[in-house]
Amino acid sequence: MSVDALWPAAQSPQDLAAIEQVPLERRGLPESTYGVVLRAARLWPDRTAITVLPDGTDYERHARRTFGELAADVTRTAKALRQCGIERRDAVLLISPNCDELITATLAAQAAGIAVPINGSLSGEHVTELARLSGARVLITAAPELDPAGVQHAADLAAAGLIDTVLLLRPTLAGDAPQPLPALPGVTVAYLSALAAEQDPRPLVGGQADSAQLAALFHTGGTTGTPKLAAHTHGNEVADAWMVALSADLDEDAVVFAALPLFHVNALIVTLLAPLLRGQPVVWAGPLGYRDMGLYQNFWRIVAHYRLAAMSAVPTVYAVLAHIPVNADISTLTSAVSGASALPDTVREDFRNATGVNLVEGYGLTEATCASARSFPDHPRPGSVGQRMPYQRLKVVEVGDDGSWQEVSTSRVGRLVINGPTVFPGYVTRRDDDGYVLDGRGALRDGWLDTGDLARVDDDGFVYLAGRSKDLIIRGGHNIDPAVIEDALLAHPDVTAAAAVARPDAHSGEVPVGFVTLRPGATVRGDELTAFAGERISERAATPKTVTIIDAIPVTDVGKPYKVALRATAAEHALTEALADEPGVVQIVGQVSAGLPTVVLTLGPGADRAAVERLVKSFSVNHEIRQS
Repeated sequence: MSVDALWPAAQSPQDLAAIEQVPLERRGLPESTYGVVLRAARLWPDRTAITVLPDGTDYERHARRTFGELAADVTRTAKALRQCGIERRDAVLLISPNCDELITATLAAQAAGIAVPINGSLSGEHVTELARLSGARVLITAAPELDPAGVQHAADLAAAGLIDTVLLLRPTLAGDAPQPLPALPGVTVAYLSALAAEQDPRPLVGGQADSAQLAALFHTGGTTGTPKLAAHTHGNEVADAWMVALSADLDEDAVVFAALPLFHVNALIVTLLAPLLRGQPVVWAGPLGYRDMGLYQNFWRIVAHYRLAAMSAVPTVYAVLAHIPVNADISTLTSAVSGASALPDTVREDFRNATGVNLVEGYGLTEATCASARSFPDHPRPGSVGQRMPYQRLKVVEVGDDGSWQEVSTSRVGRLVINGPTVFPGYVTRRDDDGYVLDGRGALRDGWLDTGDLARVDDDGFVYLAGRSKDLIIRGGHNIDPAVIEDALLAHPDVTAAAAVARPDAHSGEVPVGFVTLRPGATVRGDELTAFAGERISERAATPKTVTIIDAIPVTDVGKPYKVALRATAAEHALTEALADEPGVVQIVGQVSAGLPTVVLTLGPGADRAAVERLVKSFSVNHEIRQS
């Protein structure tokens, strides 16, 4: 397969049809992610592959490896995992902040078995349930000098009888001798790098994955609720990484910046596998990633020092960067991609005014591997998150009362569904002697994935999102798209982020309310924003009852707006208002419990509990009443 066949022109929306004239299976893609690593080492053995910073402050120091060195390290580590008993259908848990060794370990886990990256900030109960669901017996986690929580997770999983081997990772550029290994009864504990150093760097022979076999299990659903593991095949990940690399329109010399955590698909697909396919060097931030205040303080210097060309982040990151004075030459930065949540126009404009770089939006979800739509900086489509990726089919359907799907015209909004090589095979339900048992759990139908997003798709394949179906606000039987309210609020020059949710209401069931964040120094009031939005919303029922100004829109650990928390706050406001004249109510607190918005009421000695219960039951809200 020629280079031109692997990398056809993809600079304009009109290129899509020509790309798809060649079937994907004739593009010559590697069978597995390990094949991607070996291919890079064969083509560019001495070119820099990854550069990893210890943190955002000490940014001039780094660990650096070539593609050849990375492949050798991945192979050694995969063989070390094989020595620990990992075979092709076995899972390996990875719980660690980003570091040099985690990059190797993630690729090696997919080469030897199945990688299961988990967010270490999840509750112990959540981590334990995900580990139990995965069936993994080997845990790769942070040594105490990298993150003390790593050994605590190991101890919890060992106490639950779920693991028998713990392999520790050290911080990037750790120069001192490693600390003594912690003791965990009944568990083998070792430093992963020490085991890997004993292995042969020649490529694995036998047991390599094909495109249909599982590469990874990614947890989905934010930070609360029922744990789910979405399965990815090697074919899913390689295909999506190729689509991302093709769509990025960057040459081999473009330096990519990575700071999202490796438990998130964007980090793996967009900033690891895609550059490996293209031969691009990647600079990785330290363990805190975009949560490192030192990174923001030095960000423009880092861009200049490493001559960064491309980056990927969530809107909140760009909102912060837009207000940090540019104090270095950032002329190399030409590509900045925003995803995970809607990009406010104010953030787009502020970032462009500060840097001269146009932010472009993408769209994707874990169940479709990562990316399903991309934008074109030179061919903007206002309001769109981009055109569908090559070989991915997108359409809009209307869901009937009986659950049936009916495709609708391109001008109408409906449920967005996806079909193609990146659609996942299902969620893990259990494991048996033949491997994992997967189930679409209602998300898959005849190979089509129900994204849960409301959207329309035009004749050119461009996607226009209209909110999440589960986020619809139903006011007295009237369906309200929260995006209508959010767009109206974001039109105000002082608003930097907005979210609309349902507040329980005794009369209408639900009413819409808004939450916003403001520019530094803004003085606009909530009632003024309510009036502002009302003037721009044609449907009277969709006008927000209130607009509350908050410091930050709550997000999940991967940057998606966490509306469940806002619904809990809205419910708290509703009951506080309803019970204002009721004596003896000591405290009303909205919180998230088992993934649901819940209000906890605390009553004092003089409270009339029966009266309080009658009032609360007039609202459709989960609640708990306690006596102080």
